[in-house]
Amino acid sequence: MSLNRRELLGGTAAFTAAMMVPQVTLAADTIKLGSILDASGIFDAYGRPMDMATRLAVSEINAAGGLLGREVEVIAYDTQSDMALYSQFGQQLTRQDQVDVVHGGILSASREAIRQTMRRSQTPYFYNVLYEGGVCDRNIFINGVTPAQQVEALVPYAMGQSGPRVYILAADYNYGQITARWIQKFVADNGGETVGVDFFPLDVSDFGATIASIQTASPDLIMAPLVGGAHLSFFRQWAAAGMKDRIPMASTTLGVGNEHKVLTADEGNGIMVAYNYSQELDTPANIAFKERWAAAYGDSSAIHELAVSNYQGVMTWAEAVRQAGSVEREPLIEAMQSGLSIDGPAGKITVDPQTHHAILDVHLMAFENQGMKVIETLPQRQPIDTQAVCDLQANPDDNTQYEIEI
Repeated sequence: MSLNRRELLGGTAAFTAAMMVPQVTLAADTIKLGSILDASGIFDAYGRPMDMATRLAVSEINAAGGLLGREVEVIAYDTQSDMALYSQFGQQLTRQDQVDVVHGGILSASREAIRQTMRRSQTPYFYNVLYEGGVCDRNIFINGVTPAQQVEALVPYAMGQSGPRVYILAADYNYGQITARWIQKFVADNGGETVGVDFFPLDVSDFGATIASIQTASPDLIMAPLVGGAHLSFFRQWAAAGMKDRIPMASTTLGVGNEHKVLTADEGNGIMVAYNYSQELDTPANIAFKERWAAAYGDSSAIHELAVSNYQGVMTWAEAVRQAGSVEREPLIEAMQSGLSIDGPAGKITVDPQTHHAILDVHLMAFENQGMKVIETLPQRQPIDTQAVCDLQANPDDNTQYEIEI
């Protein structure tokens, strides 16, 4: 069962409009922002809105006079969801295009495919996606939530709505494996018990045997860090088996690419999540952001967590350039490490000087009629998982993705 990309993106017209946003006339001496994303292929439901967000942010920066008296030029490459192309395009951006900064990557594998290239070329790199935590590298800035910011909040809330016996279903790669361990830790910390853990390759779409195993284990709660279009099949099959209203469910990933808009209300209602963003956030900043997006692209239906994180990442970089008075790496890093903050559609974003991760708000939510109803906002959560292993102020030459002791 494949992801319905048209519904995820708010229709073909939304992406067509994205490609037709008026381009400013660029001066000869532009600031070059490199972007590498899966704008086509199996992860395009994540990558296309992220590309739209990049272009919207840059158009707003240029409309306000650019940076340092110069306009920002986007040089973007579509990896077509092929990990090998991340390395190729990363080298092209740094060697041929000679960009000043790179924003890009979705899966952890894509981040690691280009991170060392950016480090060797001394090109500042922004990874604007939720991930498993532990990356410690002075050259990278990470704007997505980590498990301590998200899972630590979601697990006790979801257990409080269900019970202590938890079954975990996770994607079988770095993110899913590490997140599953974090879930087990926080289940135990809150007096619960993990009664089953299953891992699934990204192309698995038949969950019949898994549903039977869950029924046998009879848990109180399912935690599902599943990823991508094939894994979306689980939620449909679970509802079709008549299980959705019998055993509550929470996910660390469902909805970051607007998957909840593909599920029917009957399939999705009640699933619990915790993210930095929801279209239903009733704040002046979010309302204004959705209006600007709709003015650029026709409507705001394509906006999702990863798109907003990418937008906020670009805006954080732009503010650092302003404060540094330079796009050069060292002044930029010093500005980012100064405790820099911006206000974005999802709330306040502050750079943690110790880890180069974001301190941000996390919203506990539940799906309701293909939306994300905000139940509680937890302000300015620290990336304490990565803080436990990474101190770039004390060890600026560190270049490790730590497997955090859990």
